[in-house]
Amino acid sequence: MLARPNRLTRGADYKAVVRRGRRSAGAHTITYVRTTGESDAVRFGFIVSKQVGGAVVRNTVRRRLKAVSAASLADSQVDAGTDVVIRALPSAATAPYVELRDDVTRSLSRVRA
Repeated sequence: MLARPNRLTRGADYKAVVRRGRRSAGAHTITYVRTTGESDAVRFGFIVSKQVGGAVVRNTVRRRLKAVSAASLADSQVDAGTDVVIRALPSAATAPYVELRDDVTRSLSRVRA
């Protein structure tokens, strides 16, 4: 699970990352990354709409994405002072964890380069 300092909580922060951040699309997710000079912590946010599925499916996808984000945080794949928003596409509902992990990792490396 992501610690409190590593989570986006305000709607304005989500909006800023999605509108002004760099975008990278994968098979199951779209990743938005915005570098801010304000905070030292890397913050993650997740958007999982009803198009993905019912409540149980959405929460399962969200938990998987949180686990992927925690692993990328531990591996230092994202620089400090960065906000990341991961939007799940409907295909994420049936994707196994490994495919989601590879999709997000590939997107983060593309945006970072």
